[in-house]
Amino acid sequence: MVIEQGLSGYAAIVLAGGQGSRLGGVDKASIEVDGRPLLEHALDAVIDASEVVVVGHPVPTERPVTFVREEPRFGGPAAGLLTGRDLLLRSFPTIAVLAVDMPRLHSGTFRRLHEAAVGHEGAVLADADGRRQLAFVVETARLDAVRPDHEGQHGLSVRALLAPLDLVAVAPVGDEARDIDTWSDLRDIASAGPSLD
Repeated sequence: MVIEQGLSGYAAIVLAGGQGSRLGGVDKASIEVDGRPLLEHALDAVIDASEVVVVGHPVPTERPVTFVREEPRFGGPAAGLLTGRDLLLRSFPTIAVLAVDMPRLHSGTFRRLHEAAVGHEGAVLADADGRRQLAFVVETARLDAVRPDHEGQHGLSVRALLAPLDLVAVAPVGDEARDIDTWSDLRDIASAGPSLD
């Protein structure tokens, strides 16, 4: 089965449970860019989502979300994605997934990804070198079909999880594909200033 239409109600999973080892163990979700925590930027990017699960430490947010810790703990982004998927209260045809450390993603990014995914099993933001980013939409039923058992989730990469799926690559606009892994990344994004949606 492939996605037959564009944006029509979707769920979102925000991956915010990493260890932030290159940032000295700081909780990435709480780091501020443009005066707001990264988590709030991520939630703004999926403002069109009907339900949101944040995989990470619970904190107050401006909109209602469900918080959960990935299982197994620190099992990696794929484990976080699948844990978040299991916490969704309702069923949606597609799921949007994004890393909390990409503050230049916005609602238009996920509209473009949904539009590009029509006729495919999903769409993923890919930079100029073809590297897939942790910003994508995927058909829920196909994600469910390729997920491994619980033991197989620990340490599994998102790339390996999604490898069997037909995901179309979508080029970023502006700084959408930039993420924050180090303090210098944070400095560079902050000095570039906010992007225009």
